[in-house]
Order: sequence, then structure tokens, then C-alpha cells
Amino acid sequence: MKVIDTGNHIAALAAKMARPEVIAAYPITPQTTVVERLAQYVERGELDAEFIRVESEHSAMAACIGASATGVRTFTATASHGLLLMHEMIHWAALARLPIVMINVNRAIGPGWNIWSDMNDSMAQRDTGWIQFYVSSNQEIFDTVIQAYRIAEHEDVMLPVMVSYDGFILSHTSMAVDVPEQEKVDSFLHEFNSMWKLDSSHPITHGNIIMPDDYMEVRYSMKKAMDNAMKIIEEVDEEYGKKFGRSYGLVEEYKTEDADYVIVATSAIASEARVAIDVLREKGKKAGLARLRVHRPMPFSRFNYDKMIVIDRAVSLGLGNGGIIYNELKSRGDVYGFVAGLGGKDVNYKDIVKMYEMAEKGKEGWYGVEVD
Repeated sequence: MKVIDTGNHIAALAAKMARPEVIAAYPITPQTTVVERLAQYVERGELDAEFIRVESEHSAMAACIGASATGVRTFTATASHGLLLMHEMIHWAALARLPIVMINVNRAIGPGWNIWSDMNDSMAQRDTGWIQFYVSSNQEIFDTVIQAYRIAEHEDVMLPVMVSYDGFILSHTSMAVDVPEQEKVDSFLHEFNSMWKLDSSHPITHGNIIMPDDYMEVRYSMKKAMDNAMKIIEEVDEEYGKKFGRSYGLVEEYKTEDADYVIVATSAIASEARVAIDVLREKGKKAGLARLRVHRPMPFSRFNYDKMIVIDRAVSLGLGNGGIIYNELKSRGDVYGFVAGLGGKDVNYKDIVKMYEMAEKGKEGWYGVEVD
């Protein structure tokens, strides 16, 4: 079935088809229409789920934690300051090894007040133990939400998953999406069997005080689970491709085989970069694109290019030129970094062509502020 709808409504449809039993909801622009659409599904009887209207995003994650701890599938969605308000519970969910799936619609952090796309909100959560996907189309939103449950609930992973995409650029833009039959989704998603759960008939204590040696073991088990996730993400994606005809990998490459410089980008900027690659090729420049789809776990082994140009839509102040992905990759070769598009500042294919040509001249930095 072909559906034309916004990224937010497609995210809600994918969540519905994954059959969560508990949804925790709190509105925030530009995410609100995700949970509004899910509320409609529940109200109309199209989704058998407990829809919890909470008083804050912190409470939304707390509700998902409580529900997931009883062994049921859960879902929530947020953006920007809402994600930051969740931060304490974001850590808790990962340390408790709860496979919650959450949509984050990337939006700038204030002040000043800004509702446009910026990845600082989710990048600030990169060390919490959540698997992080950054997707580039409404079709990929749908496919990744479905995949996320298989990955999160895998016995060798059992970690929460955050699926992020650009506010307004995808959240409120309608695109055509292939939606499979519910039966095919059901056959792909296995029944959730938690590695632990709260059960009144078999009471346990969980989350109580533990000694330093045990705490080290808890953290190390998360590290191993994140390592495992690298392989599981690829396996699930490959299986999804065979069943539904679409797969993406950890890093999606475009014309990288003979590239002199490979552009590394995520989300909407990566889609625009694909156009820039074609323009650069027409100019006789051997340009390629490596779209980073999965940021945690970070697939370092996929980045073995001689020269890279990394475009970041997030910044870590005090860390070199500030580009987060750039600073993670700069030890892997000849790497040039650009910070661009913060607060929704437009980055089109012409800008990316300019960044490429600047890197050829040895320039890097904050595009639109320092180096243009």
C-alpha cells in the first residue's frame, strides 16, 4: 500500500503497526502530531494500547520505564527541550536494559527561542547507552521504527533505541511511503520476551543500591550489548531488506569507490549532499557520500577513506572546531570538518558544493560564519 503523509504521521503509523501496549505522550513542537495521531488510533480502536497522558517529558520516559519493566512493548516521542528534560530517565532506561523505542524530532535548543532543525538535542544524549539512528526520508522513518523493536528487544542487545529526524524538513513534509500489510510486520517482529521483568507473583528487587564492583559489571554489560548491536543492526536490516525490499546498513555509501573526497553527513543534510555529489561529478570532481545512519554504536570501521569532509549539524563547544562527528572521525585520516545548519539555517546542495571546494583548498570551520 502506498501512503502519502508527513514524517510524523508515518512514524505514528509505524509505531501502531509494531503494536506497543503502552504509549506515553506529552506534546512538543515539532513532535506533537506523532502522539496526536497515535491517540486517534487508540480512540478509534485501531490500536489496543494504554495511552498515558503525562504531565512532562520526564514523566513520559518514567512511564515507559515502568511499563517496559513489566515486560510490555512501549513507545514515546519527543523533541528538543523535551528530550533534555528526560535526560535523567534516559540514563535510567538504558542502565535498566529496557528496549524502549522513541522518536526524537530534532529541534534547536534555546535560548534564543527556535523551533527549527538542529541535532544538538539528540547528540547530547550520545553517551547514555541508547542506540541512535538518524534517518533521511519518511520511508526510512517507517522502516527504522519497525527495525528498532527487533534490535532493541534482541536478547544480545536489550537497549533502548532513539530514531531521530529533522524537524519540519521531514516531520511536516509529506512523501510517498510503501506500507506493508500488518501480517508481514507481525511476522517480522517477534513477541517481546524481556530478559527481566517486574512480576508480583515472582517478586524481585531492581535498581537498588549496588557496590562498585557490581556497578562496573553493569556498565561493562552495556558496553558489550552496544558492541553486539553493531552486528544485530546489520542482520536485522538485511532480513528486513529480504522481506520488504529496503535496507540501509550502518552507513549508506554513494559513489565512494573512486572518490578523492568522501562527504560524511547525516539526516536531511545527507540527502542534500547526494545531489551535491552529482553536481560535483558533473564538474569532474570525484566526490562521494557516506551517510551515517547509525551514530551509536559508532561504526568506525566503515570510515576508511583517504580524505573525508564531515558536515555536522551539532556542536560540542570547546572541542576543536566543535563538530561532534568530525571530532570522532578526525583521527581516521585526512579529515576536514564543517559545522553547518544550526538552528535550522538552510544547507542546500550548493552550500555543500562550496564546502567541498573549500576543503580542497584546506579550509574548514563554521560554514556561514567563519569560512565562507
